[in-house]
Amino acid sequence: MTKQSKALDSGWTLRLTGGEAPAGLERLRDRAVPARVPGCVHADLLAAGLIPDPYRDLNELEVAWVGRADWRYDTVLEGVPNGFERTDLVFDGLDTVARVLLDGVELGSTRNMHRSYRFDVTGRVRAGSALSVRFTSAYTEAEALRERLGPRPNEYPDPFNYIRKMAAGFGWDWGPTLVTAGIWRPARLESWSTARLASVRPLVTVAGGDGRIEAHVELERTGTGAGRELTLTVEAAGHAVRRAIPAGEDGAVAVLEVPDPDLWWPRGHGDQPLYDCVVVLSDTGTGRVLDRWRRRVGFRTVELDESRDEHGTAFTLRLNGEPIFARGVNWIPDDALPARITPERYRHRLRQAAEAGVDLVRVWGGGIYEDHAFYDACDELGLMVWQDFLFACAAYPEEQPLRGEVEAEARENVTRLSPHASLVLWNGNNENLWGFRDWKWEAALAGDSWGEGYYLGLLPRVVAELDPTRPYNAGSPWSGSWNHHPNDPAHGPSHFWEAWNRRDYTDYLNDVPRFAAEFGWQAPPAHATLREWLGDDPLTPTSPGMLHHQKAEDGNGKLDRGLAHHFTAPASFDHWHYLTQVNQARAVATAVAHWRSHWPVCAGTVVWQLNDCWPVTSWAAIDGAARPKPLYHELRRLYADRLLTFQRRDGARVLAVDNQSPEPWQGTAVVRRLRADGSGLAEERLPFAVPPRSVGLLPLTVADFKDAGEELLVADAGGLRDVVLGRADKDFAYPAPELDLRLDAADGTLDVVITARSFVRDLLLQADRLGPAAVADRGLVTLLPGESVTISVTGLDTSDETSVRSALFCVNAAEGVPRP
Repeated sequence: MTKQSKALDSGWTLRLTGGEAPAGLERLRDRAVPARVPGCVHADLLAAGLIPDPYRDLNELEVAWVGRADWRYDTVLEGVPNGFERTDLVFDGLDTVARVLLDGVELGSTRNMHRSYRFDVTGRVRAGSALSVRFTSAYTEAEALRERLGPRPNEYPDPFNYIRKMAAGFGWDWGPTLVTAGIWRPARLESWSTARLASVRPLVTVAGGDGRIEAHVELERTGTGAGRELTLTVEAAGHAVRRAIPAGEDGAVAVLEVPDPDLWWPRGHGDQPLYDCVVVLSDTGTGRVLDRWRRRVGFRTVELDESRDEHGTAFTLRLNGEPIFARGVNWIPDDALPARITPERYRHRLRQAAEAGVDLVRVWGGGIYEDHAFYDACDELGLMVWQDFLFACAAYPEEQPLRGEVEAEARENVTRLSPHASLVLWNGNNENLWGFRDWKWEAALAGDSWGEGYYLGLLPRVVAELDPTRPYNAGSPWSGSWNHHPNDPAHGPSHFWEAWNRRDYTDYLNDVPRFAAEFGWQAPPAHATLREWLGDDPLTPTSPGMLHHQKAEDGNGKLDRGLAHHFTAPASFDHWHYLTQVNQARAVATAVAHWRSHWPVCAGTVVWQLNDCWPVTSWAAIDGAARPKPLYHELRRLYADRLLTFQRRDGARVLAVDNQSPEPWQGTAVVRRLRADGSGLAEERLPFAVPPRSVGLLPLTVADFKDAGEELLVADAGGLRDVVLGRADKDFAYPAPELDLRLDAADGTLDVVITARSFVRDLLLQADRLGPAAVADRGLVTLLPGESVTISVTGLDTSDETSVRSALFCVNAAEGVPRP
């Protein structure tokens, strides 16, 4: 009889067992509330109406007690099917410190959110058996280990580096402090006989055009199964291979050759064919199928070019031998309560990334190893995955019990994620090697362990043993060895935070990194998001809810100083809100366009960040309510196959014709110097022919401003445009905006046709001001006199010109776009 599985996803209850609860909630010690599995305590209490939504206003502070309390999940089992030799209780994820009891007898304990757990309950489960999972506060565990092992530097106050749990749950500069507990991934009872597939690790390679699946299988046998010969079958792409596993052996490798498979490519470089890979374990004597494993795989090769050259040390991903300029985004957990993230939500967010031209997603090291649904979507969408191991912004002790947990976690997740074609890079940590060198850790540690042994020893050994098909990088940033500063832009991946923290975004222009793995600029979320989640009246940059949803150190001060370089001080909240969003888009555009123009020296940009985990002012392109900011639409321009931008080389302005498409780009660029009123001053036409995956630089003769405060440059080619002003916006002689509007509504879409009668800079229709579900298909638009643009709005029943004008903003006007 083939293995049977029964999900344990109903009938659970939750109760408080330790810690202090607010007045009125002490009854949770005596009265259970319904619980969801998978789920977490916060979500269960919220569903029961016992806590306020922690995302709203200042409620995060009111629910802080939940993370310091102890909790118990209980259910009653229905029994197990007859006829099997073995029954296991399986938890795919327990968050985090827990004891598991069956009918009052402890089966085992856990201390790692990032692992699965299996307990042998053969002969012990009957109808009516009581199953209990008792969670101790993660604070209790982490603080006890800190006391035993001694203090370690940490860029945030809570001791997340002493427990194998999602670090961001303890609070980050974009996230709330919500220290979760619960059965956060599926639970089940598995019944089986003779043997089962304990793990399957398919290593997929390509050589000479032919594919190869090297299936490494680990088995677990029952007592009677130990003496039986088994058969392992691996099937994919219409081919199959079988091999016998002699009695007593608990591991095997089966190699399947697949002639001439279609190759998997990142989006924009080819298709993403995926093949079902099926591994079947059967009893040789009886032919009975014992267990079956199925996943999709893709055939491709992955290399990381780290060769030395005259510029330093390269950091270039090569897929199927082709060097890739990575158009990337950083990914954080999409919800501060990650058990709430569904496969549909993963797919929606990742599709948004793909539609913005993204081809690489970096899973950041302070979050989680995501669900298979995340990687499945990346496989299908052609999104390469850079996967951090889960270490971020702190010194991590290497003593037991942490070291053993780290190794077990790494081994399980390297094995679990190995089938996914999208996974192209393992990375040891986020900013810890840099922190040791630059953040005064070395003196504070005084010789104590801090994680170096993980990043330069344990983790590369695990990857080399279990997944030699993919490259490993010790950290981000990291220059390849201690011979260079860890964040040296000339060597390996670099992070760029001086611009946001202390300087203007024009500081990005001072470096040409080999790979920009983190950089970004903050902006508030969409206006409708603020109104949904904050009750501040009036809403201002410094109103209580706004400040509480700004987690960055001096975040508002940095926003305002960033504006001051370019704009006069905004006179209202609405103007501040609009200008900070403009500044975010311009900052990222400055960096990406500059670095992209230096391909192949610079081989990638990974913007911080794609998404948010709650409604917050942050670096995200898509806010915590899933609404795109102007930055999102700007990414669509910046990450398109073809990009046209003004750049500088050797002090002179040039036009960069950036062609990352697979086809040559031929055409003529028209560059004009204009007055602010739109009248022409000079023009040149520049024929160009740029090969695929290349950048052409065109020298200019009309780029010198005569009256910089009233002049601008405009470049057009192939439907693309770039605009440069002679002066900063605050010093430019903008004309008053004059716009004609026409509204055309049909089939659930409102087309807003806008015609400019003056030069209009960074025009933005904030569709969410017309209705909370309204979405515009465009972001910032610059128009010359006489030009028109159509902005299509969906999710809106109806609107009128007055309402639309009230939702229009541009740099020219301090308070929206006036009526004509």
